[in-house]
Amino acid sequence: MSKKVGFAVIYRWRLHPGKEQQFRQAWEHGTLLLMTKRGGLGSRLHQAEDGTWVAYAQWPNRETWEQARDLGSVDAEISRLMSDAETEEFSPIFLTPVADHLKHARG
Repeated sequence: MSKKVGFAVIYRWRLHPGKEQQFRQAWEHGTLLLMTKRGGLGSRLHQAEDGTWVAYAQWPNRETWEQARDLGSVDAEISRLMSDAETEEFSPIFLTPVADHLKHARG
């Protein structure tokens, strides 16, 4: 792996119909804050075919993620908006990459 990502987390949610844009905007702002204030490497948000929303977040290592988690919400209003949009939040899935063959965009 040329750019080593030492830890990743998958998050999943079900959302209230009509709250998708609210959730997406809050998630985008929260992700940017986690990158600038807590050491996150970024995240991708997806909508799955089963209707759930899935985010894949990358961190330099598990310790950085744990420190960010232990500090609590990066922004209370963002957390409130996301929670308000959710009908269900699933347990996170923790991943340690063993091979990386994604083509990374330049720029």
